[in-house]
Amino acid sequence: MSAKLQSVRGMRDILPEQSIVWQHLEQQVFTCAHQYGYQEIRLPLLEKTELFKRSIGEVTDIVEKEMYTFEDRNGDSLSLRPEGTASCVRAALQHGLLHNQTQRLFYLGPMFRHERPQKGRYRQFSQVGFETFGFPNAFIDAELIMLSARLWRALGLADRVKLEINSLGSNEERAAFRSQLVGYFKQHQSDLDDESIRRLNSNPLRILDSKNPDMSELIASAPSLLDALGTESLAHFQQLRELLDLADLQYRVNPCLVRGLDYYCHTVFEWVTDDLGAQGTVCAGGRYDGLVTQLGGKPCAASGMAMGLDRLVELLSELSLVPAAQSADLFMVTLGDEAMGASLLLAEALRNQAPHLKVVHPGVSTSAKAQFKKADQSGAELALILGAEEIEQQLVAVKFLKSLEPQKSLPQSELVTFLKDYFKAHAN
Repeated sequence: MSAKLQSVRGMRDILPEQSIVWQHLEQQVFTCAHQYGYQEIRLPLLEKTELFKRSIGEVTDIVEKEMYTFEDRNGDSLSLRPEGTASCVRAALQHGLLHNQTQRLFYLGPMFRHERPQKGRYRQFSQVGFETFGFPNAFIDAELIMLSARLWRALGLADRVKLEINSLGSNEERAAFRSQLVGYFKQHQSDLDDESIRRLNSNPLRILDSKNPDMSELIASAPSLLDALGTESLAHFQQLRELLDLADLQYRVNPCLVRGLDYYCHTVFEWVTDDLGAQGTVCAGGRYDGLVTQLGGKPCAASGMAMGLDRLVELLSELSLVPAAQSADLFMVTLGDEAMGASLLLAEALRNQAPHLKVVHPGVSTSAKAQFKKADQSGAELALILGAEEIEQQLVAVKFLKSLEPQKSLPQSELVTFLKDYFKAHAN
Protein backbone atom coordinates (compact mmCIF):
# COMPACT_ATOMS: atom_id res chain seq x y z
CA MET A 1 0.00 0.00 0.00
CA SER A 2 1.37 3.42 -0.92
CA ALA A 3 1.98 5.94 1.84
CA LYS A 4 -0.89 8.27 2.68
CA LEU A 5 -0.32 11.72 1.22
CA GLN A 6 -0.27 14.65 3.65
CA SER A 7 -0.36 18.40 3.17
CA VAL A 8 2.97 20.24 2.98
CA ARG A 9 4.34 21.20 6.39
CA GLY A 10 3.18 24.64 7.42
CA MET A 11 0.31 24.61 4.93
CA ARG A 12 -3.15 23.50 5.98
CA ASP A 13 -6.64 22.74 4.83
CA ILE A 14 -9.51 24.97 5.90
CA LEU A 15 -12.35 22.52 6.56
CA PRO A 16 -16.05 23.39 6.04
CA GLU A 17 -16.77 24.07 9.71
CA GLN A 18 -13.76 26.44 9.81
CA SER A 19 -14.66 28.11 6.52
CA ILE A 20 -17.70 29.66 8.17
CA VAL A 21 -15.43 31.84 10.31
CA TRP A 22 -13.26 32.78 7.32
CA GLN A 23 -16.29 33.73 5.24
CA HIS A 24 -17.65 35.85 8.08
CA LEU A 25 -14.33 37.65 8.50
CA GLU A 26 -13.85 38.20 4.76
CA GLN A 27 -17.40 39.52 4.42
CA GLN A 28 -16.78 42.10 7.16
CA VAL A 29 -13.48 43.11 5.49
CA PHE A 30 -15.23 43.68 2.16
CA THR A 31 -18.02 45.65 3.85
CA CYS A 32 -15.59 47.98 5.64
CA ALA A 33 -13.41 48.42 2.55
CA HIS A 34 -16.40 49.45 0.44
CA GLN A 35 -17.67 51.81 3.15
CA TYR A 36 -14.45 53.80 2.79
CA GLY A 37 -14.27 53.67 -0.99
CA TYR A 38 -11.43 51.15 -1.31
CA GLN A 39 -11.37 49.14 -4.55
CA GLU A 40 -10.23 45.54 -4.74
CA ILE A 41 -7.13 44.65 -6.74
CA ARG A 42 -6.26 40.99 -7.35
CA LEU A 43 -2.55 40.26 -7.54
CA PRO A 44 -0.63 37.21 -8.82
CA LEU A 45 0.89 34.74 -6.38
CA LEU A 46 4.14 34.67 -8.36
CA GLU A 47 6.38 37.67 -8.95
CA LYS A 48 9.89 38.15 -10.23
CA THR A 49 12.29 37.70 -7.34
CA GLU A 50 13.87 41.04 -8.15
CA LEU A 51 10.71 42.82 -7.00
CA PHE A 52 11.14 41.65 -3.43
CA LYS A 53 14.91 42.12 -3.45
CA ARG A 54 14.42 45.75 -4.42
CA SER A 55 11.53 46.43 -2.04
CA ILE A 56 12.30 44.33 1.03
CA GLY A 57 16.09 44.22 0.67
CA GLU A 58 18.53 41.46 -0.21
CA VAL A 59 20.01 41.19 3.30
CA THR A 60 16.70 40.72 5.13
CA ASP A 61 15.59 37.40 6.62
CA ILE A 62 12.58 37.36 4.32
CA VAL A 63 14.67 37.42 1.13
CA GLU A 64 17.64 35.42 2.40
CA LYS A 65 15.83 32.66 4.31
CA GLU A 66 12.06 32.73 4.01
CA MET A 67 11.02 33.21 0.39
CA TYR A 68 9.97 30.31 -1.80
CA THR A 69 12.21 31.05 -4.80
CA PHE A 70 12.91 28.95 -7.89
CA GLU A 71 13.95 29.22 -11.52
CA ASP A 72 11.30 28.53 -14.14
CA ARG A 73 11.92 26.82 -17.48
CA ASN A 74 13.15 30.06 -18.99
CA GLY A 75 15.74 30.50 -16.26
CA ASP A 76 13.89 33.42 -14.67
CA SER A 77 14.01 33.64 -10.87
CA LEU A 78 10.46 33.70 -9.50
CA SER A 79 9.14 33.85 -5.93
CA LEU A 80 5.86 33.18 -4.22
CA ARG A 81 4.85 36.50 -2.73
CA PRO A 82 5.87 36.87 0.94
CA GLU A 83 3.80 40.07 1.32
CA GLY A 84 1.44 42.17 -0.75
CA THR A 85 2.63 45.78 -0.66
CA ALA A 86 5.43 45.38 -3.20
CA SER A 87 3.12 43.56 -5.60
CA CYS A 88 0.48 46.26 -5.24
CA VAL A 89 2.99 49.03 -5.96
CA ARG A 90 4.33 47.09 -8.95
CA ALA A 91 0.80 46.67 -10.34
CA ALA A 92 -0.03 50.34 -9.77
CA LEU A 93 3.11 51.42 -11.63
CA GLN A 94 2.67 48.87 -14.43
CA HIS A 95 -0.91 49.94 -15.14
CA GLY A 96 -0.48 53.69 -14.68
CA LEU A 97 -2.67 53.96 -11.61
CA LEU A 98 -0.45 56.56 -9.93
CA HIS A 99 -0.26 59.15 -12.70
CA ASN A 100 -1.72 62.40 -11.29
CA GLN A 101 -4.35 60.54 -9.27
CA THR A 102 -5.06 59.15 -5.84
CA GLN A 103 -5.85 55.50 -5.16
CA ARG A 104 -7.41 53.49 -2.35
CA LEU A 105 -6.81 49.79 -3.00
CA PHE A 106 -7.20 46.56 -1.05
CA TYR A 107 -6.39 42.91 -1.70
CA LEU A 108 -6.89 39.61 0.06
CA GLY A 109 -5.17 36.28 -0.36
CA PRO A 110 -2.38 33.87 0.53
CA MET A 111 1.25 34.81 1.18
CA PHE A 112 4.19 32.43 1.60
CA ARG A 113 7.19 32.37 3.94
CA HIS A 114 9.38 29.42 4.83
CA GLU A 115 9.31 29.96 8.59
CA ARG A 116 9.11 27.51 11.46
CA PRO A 117 5.41 26.70 11.79
CA GLN A 118 3.87 27.52 15.16
CA LYS A 119 0.57 28.62 16.64
CA GLY A 120 -0.79 31.50 14.57
CA ARG A 121 2.06 31.30 12.03
CA TYR A 122 2.01 29.18 8.88
CA ARG A 123 4.12 28.92 5.74
CA GLN A 124 1.05 29.68 3.70
CA PHE A 125 -0.88 32.41 5.49
CA SER A 126 -3.60 34.81 4.44
CA GLN A 127 -3.48 38.59 4.59
CA VAL A 128 -5.72 41.47 3.71
CA GLY A 129 -3.86 44.62 2.75
CA PHE A 130 -5.04 48.20 2.30
CA GLU A 131 -2.79 50.50 0.26
CA THR A 132 -3.26 54.21 -0.49
CA PHE A 133 -1.35 56.41 -2.92
CA GLY A 134 -1.18 60.16 -3.45
CA PHE A 135 -2.24 61.28 0.04
CA PRO A 136 0.68 63.10 1.72
CA ASN A 137 -0.95 64.17 5.01
CA ALA A 138 -1.99 62.46 8.23
CA PHE A 139 -5.66 62.30 7.27
CA ILE A 140 -5.18 59.08 5.30
CA ASP A 141 -3.13 57.56 8.14
CA ALA A 142 -6.02 58.33 10.48
CA GLU A 143 -8.53 56.91 7.99
CA LEU A 144 -6.69 53.60 7.85
CA ILE A 145 -6.75 53.39 11.64
CA MET A 146 -10.43 54.32 11.72
CA LEU A 147 -11.22 51.67 9.11
CA SER A 148 -9.45 48.99 11.12
CA ALA A 149 -11.20 50.14 14.31
CA ARG A 150 -14.55 49.84 12.51
CA LEU A 151 -13.65 46.29 11.49
CA TRP A 152 -12.86 45.38 15.12
CA ARG A 153 -16.27 46.70 16.18
CA ALA A 154 -18.02 44.73 13.45
CA LEU A 155 -16.22 41.55 14.55
CA GLY A 156 -16.82 42.11 18.28
CA LEU A 157 -13.08 42.58 18.95
CA ALA A 158 -13.03 46.27 19.91
CA ASP A 159 -12.32 45.57 23.59
CA ARG A 160 -9.73 42.86 22.85
CA VAL A 161 -7.26 44.87 20.75
CA LYS A 162 -5.17 47.93 21.59
CA LEU A 163 -3.69 50.54 19.29
CA GLU A 164 -0.03 51.59 19.45
CA ILE A 165 1.39 54.40 17.31
CA ASN A 166 4.75 56.01 16.65
CA SER A 167 6.52 58.21 14.12
CA LEU A 168 9.70 57.26 12.27
CA GLY A 169 10.16 60.78 10.91
CA SER A 170 11.79 61.51 7.57
CA ASN A 171 14.56 59.48 5.97
CA GLU A 172 17.11 62.12 7.01
CA GLU A 173 15.91 62.23 10.61
CA ARG A 174 15.88 58.46 10.85
CA ALA A 175 19.40 58.20 9.40
CA ALA A 176 20.74 60.66 12.00
CA PHE A 177 18.93 58.79 14.77
CA ARG A 178 20.28 55.50 13.47
CA SER A 179 23.85 56.68 14.01
CA GLN A 180 22.97 57.84 17.52
CA LEU A 181 21.31 54.51 18.30
CA VAL A 182 24.22 52.45 17.00
CA GLY A 183 26.59 54.45 19.19
CA TYR A 184 24.42 53.80 22.26
CA PHE A 185 24.12 50.06 21.69
CA LYS A 186 27.83 49.67 20.90
CA GLN A 187 28.54 51.13 24.34
CA HIS A 188 26.39 48.30 25.77
CA GLN A 189 27.23 45.59 23.24
CA SER A 190 28.00 43.05 25.97
CA ASP A 191 24.34 43.29 27.06
CA LEU A 192 22.93 42.55 23.59
CA ASP A 193 21.64 39.12 22.60
CA ASP A 194 22.87 37.42 19.43
CA GLU A 195 19.97 38.63 17.28
CA SER A 196 20.49 42.24 18.37
CA ILE A 197 24.22 42.06 17.67
CA ARG A 198 23.39 40.83 14.18
CA ARG A 199 20.95 43.72 13.72
CA LEU A 200 23.36 46.33 15.05
CA ASN A 201 24.87 47.02 11.64
CA SER A 202 22.05 45.92 9.34
CA ASN A 203 18.91 47.28 11.03
CA PRO A 204 19.56 48.76 14.51
CA LEU A 205 16.04 50.20 14.88
CA ARG A 206 14.69 46.65 15.07
CA ILE A 207 16.60 46.18 18.33
CA LEU A 208 14.04 48.52 19.90
CA ASP A 209 11.36 45.99 18.99
CA SER A 210 13.14 43.09 20.73
CA LYS A 211 10.90 40.82 22.81
CA ASN A 212 13.82 39.65 24.98
CA PRO A 213 12.89 40.59 28.58
CA ASP A 214 16.58 40.66 29.59
CA MET A 215 17.05 43.70 27.33
CA SER A 216 13.98 45.66 28.42
CA GLU A 217 15.88 48.07 30.71
CA LEU A 218 18.58 48.68 28.11
CA ILE A 219 15.96 49.46 25.45
CA ALA A 220 13.97 51.67 27.81
CA SER A 221 17.07 53.81 28.38
CA ALA A 222 17.92 54.06 24.67
CA PRO A 223 17.56 57.37 22.80
CA SER A 224 14.02 58.06 21.60
CA LEU A 225 13.31 58.60 17.92
CA LEU A 226 10.57 61.08 18.85
CA ASP A 227 13.28 63.37 20.26
CA ALA A 228 15.00 63.36 16.87
CA LEU A 229 11.99 64.55 14.85
CA GLY A 230 11.97 67.90 13.13
CA THR A 231 9.15 70.44 12.97
CA GLU A 232 7.33 68.95 9.96
CA SER A 233 7.47 65.39 11.26
CA LEU A 234 6.23 66.45 14.68
CA ALA A 235 3.37 68.37 13.05
CA HIS A 236 2.39 65.31 11.01
CA PHE A 237 2.39 63.12 14.12
CA GLN A 238 0.51 65.71 16.16
CA GLN A 239 -2.15 65.99 13.47
CA LEU A 240 -2.62 62.22 13.56
CA ARG A 241 -2.99 62.24 17.34
CA GLU A 242 -5.52 65.06 17.24
CA LEU A 243 -7.61 63.22 14.65
CA LEU A 244 -7.58 60.03 16.73
CA ASP A 245 -8.54 62.00 19.82
CA LEU A 246 -11.45 63.63 17.99
CA ALA A 247 -12.58 60.20 16.79
CA ASP A 248 -12.43 58.98 20.42
CA LEU A 249 -9.93 56.24 19.54
CA GLN A 250 -7.71 55.20 22.43
CA TYR A 251 -4.02 54.65 21.68
CA ARG A 252 -0.59 54.43 23.26
CA VAL A 253 2.48 56.16 21.86
CA ASN A 254 5.16 53.47 21.74
CA PRO A 255 8.61 54.96 20.91
CA CYS A 256 9.94 51.43 20.32
CA LEU A 257 7.43 50.64 17.60
CA VAL A 258 9.43 50.48 14.35
CA ARG A 259 9.41 48.81 10.96
CA GLY A 260 12.09 46.57 9.57
CA LEU A 261 12.23 48.14 6.13
CA ASP A 262 13.97 51.37 5.15
CA TYR A 263 11.17 52.74 2.99
CA TYR A 264 8.89 53.34 5.98
CA CYS A 265 8.61 56.91 7.30
CA HIS A 266 6.46 59.04 9.60
CA THR A 267 3.38 57.18 10.90
CA VAL A 268 3.60 53.55 12.00
CA PHE A 269 0.95 51.72 14.01
CA GLU A 270 -0.04 48.31 15.28
CA TRP A 271 -3.13 46.72 16.77
CA VAL A 272 -2.12 44.15 19.40
CA THR A 273 -3.94 41.69 21.61
CA ASP A 274 -3.07 39.75 24.76
CA ASP A 275 -5.26 36.81 23.72
CA LEU A 276 -2.84 35.15 21.27
CA GLY A 277 0.30 34.78 23.35
CA ALA A 278 3.55 35.82 21.70
CA GLN A 279 1.90 36.33 18.29
CA GLY A 280 -0.02 39.36 19.55
CA THR A 281 0.02 41.69 16.51
CA VAL A 282 -3.13 41.34 14.39
CA CYS A 283 -2.69 44.43 12.21
CA ALA A 284 0.30 46.59 11.30
CA GLY A 285 0.51 49.66 9.13
CA GLY A 286 2.39 52.80 8.31
CA ARG A 287 3.53 55.31 5.75
CA TYR A 288 6.02 54.23 3.06
CA ASP A 289 6.54 57.27 0.84
CA GLY A 290 9.88 55.96 -0.47
CA LEU A 291 8.76 52.64 -1.93
CA VAL A 292 7.26 53.87 -5.21
CA THR A 293 10.54 55.62 -6.08
CA GLN A 294 12.50 52.56 -4.95
CA LEU A 295 10.58 50.47 -7.49
CA GLY A 296 11.17 52.89 -10.35
CA GLY A 297 8.25 55.29 -10.12
CA LYS A 298 8.05 59.01 -9.51
CA PRO A 299 7.90 60.19 -5.87
CA CYS A 300 4.48 59.33 -4.47
CA ALA A 301 3.04 59.51 -0.96
CA ALA A 302 1.85 56.08 0.18
CA SER A 303 0.39 54.58 3.31
CA GLY A 304 -1.12 51.20 4.11
CA MET A 305 -1.72 48.36 6.52
CA ALA A 306 -2.01 44.59 6.54
CA MET A 307 -3.90 42.14 8.72
CA GLY A 308 -3.12 38.48 9.26
CA LEU A 309 -6.41 36.65 8.70
CA ASP A 310 -5.15 33.41 10.28
CA ARG A 311 -4.57 35.19 13.59
CA LEU A 312 -7.90 36.98 13.40
CA VAL A 313 -9.72 33.71 12.75
CA GLU A 314 -7.90 32.17 15.69
CA LEU A 315 -8.81 35.15 17.88
CA LEU A 316 -12.48 34.98 16.88
CA SER A 317 -12.50 31.25 17.64
CA GLU A 318 -10.72 31.68 20.99
CA LEU A 319 -13.31 34.26 22.05
CA SER A 320 -16.28 32.28 20.67
CA LEU A 321 -17.17 35.11 18.31
CA VAL A 322 -17.84 32.78 15.41
CA PRO A 323 -21.15 32.77 13.51
CA ALA A 324 -23.44 29.78 13.71
CA ALA A 325 -23.26 27.24 10.93
CA GLN A 326 -25.59 28.12 8.10
CA SER A 327 -28.72 25.99 8.29
CA ALA A 328 -30.84 24.70 5.46
CA ASP A 329 -34.45 25.84 5.13
CA LEU A 330 -35.80 22.76 3.40
CA PHE A 331 -34.67 19.15 3.15
CA MET A 332 -36.08 16.89 0.44
CA VAL A 333 -37.02 13.40 1.67
CA THR A 334 -37.57 10.87 -1.12
CA LEU A 335 -39.44 7.59 -0.62
CA GLY A 336 -38.15 5.09 -3.16
CA ASP A 337 -35.80 5.29 -6.11
CA GLU A 338 -38.52 6.48 -8.48
CA ALA A 339 -38.97 9.66 -6.41
CA MET A 340 -35.33 10.74 -6.63
CA GLY A 341 -35.59 12.46 -10.00
CA ALA A 342 -38.93 14.08 -9.19
CA SER A 343 -37.66 15.48 -5.89
CA LEU A 344 -34.49 16.76 -7.57
CA LEU A 345 -36.58 18.65 -10.14
CA LEU A 346 -38.93 19.97 -7.46
CA ALA A 347 -35.94 21.26 -5.44
CA GLU A 348 -34.62 23.04 -8.53
CA ALA A 349 -38.04 24.58 -9.23
CA LEU A 350 -38.16 25.88 -5.64
CA ARG A 351 -34.71 27.47 -6.01
CA ASN A 352 -35.93 29.20 -9.18
CA GLN A 353 -39.16 30.52 -7.66
CA ALA A 354 -37.88 31.27 -4.15
CA PRO A 355 -34.11 31.99 -4.52
CA HIS A 356 -33.77 33.04 -0.88
CA LEU A 357 -34.54 29.51 0.35
CA LYS A 358 -31.75 27.01 0.96
CA VAL A 359 -32.92 23.61 -0.31
CA VAL A 360 -30.92 20.42 0.30
CA HIS A 361 -31.50 17.23 -1.68
CA PRO A 362 -30.30 13.89 -0.20
CA GLY A 363 -28.48 12.94 -3.43
CA VAL A 364 -28.70 9.20 -2.71
CA SER A 365 -31.66 6.92 -2.07
CA THR A 366 -31.58 5.74 1.56
CA SER A 367 -34.18 4.85 4.16
CA ALA A 368 -36.66 7.48 5.33
CA LYS A 369 -35.18 7.21 8.84
CA ALA A 370 -31.69 8.00 7.57
CA GLN A 371 -32.97 10.93 5.52
CA PHE A 372 -34.87 12.44 8.45
CA LYS A 373 -31.68 12.17 10.51
CA LYS A 374 -29.84 14.09 7.77
CA ALA A 375 -32.68 16.62 7.72
CA ASP A 376 -32.26 17.25 11.45
CA GLN A 377 -28.49 17.59 11.04
CA SER A 378 -28.98 20.17 8.28
CA GLY A 379 -30.92 22.43 10.63
CA ALA A 380 -33.82 22.62 8.17
CA GLU A 381 -37.16 23.97 9.31
CA LEU A 382 -39.20 21.72 7.04
CA ALA A 383 -38.88 18.37 5.30
CA LEU A 384 -40.64 18.03 1.94
CA ILE A 385 -41.60 14.41 1.36
CA LEU A 386 -42.14 12.85 -2.05
CA GLY A 387 -43.10 9.24 -2.72
CA ALA A 388 -44.96 7.38 -5.45
CA GLU A 389 -48.35 8.47 -4.09
CA GLU A 390 -47.37 12.17 -3.92
CA ILE A 391 -45.95 12.05 -7.45
CA GLU A 392 -49.07 10.45 -8.86
CA GLN A 393 -51.37 13.01 -7.20
CA GLN A 394 -49.04 16.02 -7.70
CA LEU A 395 -48.86 16.52 -3.94
CA VAL A 396 -46.06 17.10 -1.47
CA ALA A 397 -46.04 16.23 2.21
CA VAL A 398 -44.64 18.81 4.61
CA LYS A 399 -43.16 17.70 7.93
CA PHE A 400 -42.40 20.39 10.55
CA LEU A 401 -39.01 19.58 12.05
CA LYS A 402 -38.85 22.24 14.76
CA SER A 403 -42.42 22.31 16.04
CA LEU A 404 -45.18 19.88 17.01
CA GLU A 405 -47.43 21.02 14.18
CA PRO A 406 -48.87 17.94 12.44
CA GLN A 407 -47.62 16.87 9.04
CA LYS A 408 -49.73 18.10 6.13
CA SER A 409 -50.09 17.55 2.40
CA LEU A 410 -50.76 20.18 -0.24
CA PRO A 411 -50.74 20.49 -4.02
CA GLN A 412 -47.31 21.15 -5.49
CA SER A 413 -48.80 24.18 -7.28
CA GLU A 414 -49.46 25.81 -3.89
CA LEU A 415 -46.09 24.94 -2.35
CA VAL A 416 -44.23 28.17 -3.16
CA THR A 417 -47.00 30.37 -1.75
CA PHE A 418 -47.16 28.22 1.39
CA LEU A 419 -43.38 28.38 1.91
CA LYS A 420 -43.19 32.15 1.43
CA ASP A 421 -46.01 32.70 3.94
CA TYR A 422 -44.50 30.23 6.40
CA PHE A 423 -40.98 31.69 6.42
CA LYS A 424 -42.33 35.25 6.51
CA ALA A 425 -44.36 34.36 9.62
CA HIS A 426 -41.39 32.60 11.24
CA ALA A 427 -38.73 35.19 10.36
CA ASN A 428 -36.49 36.13 13.31
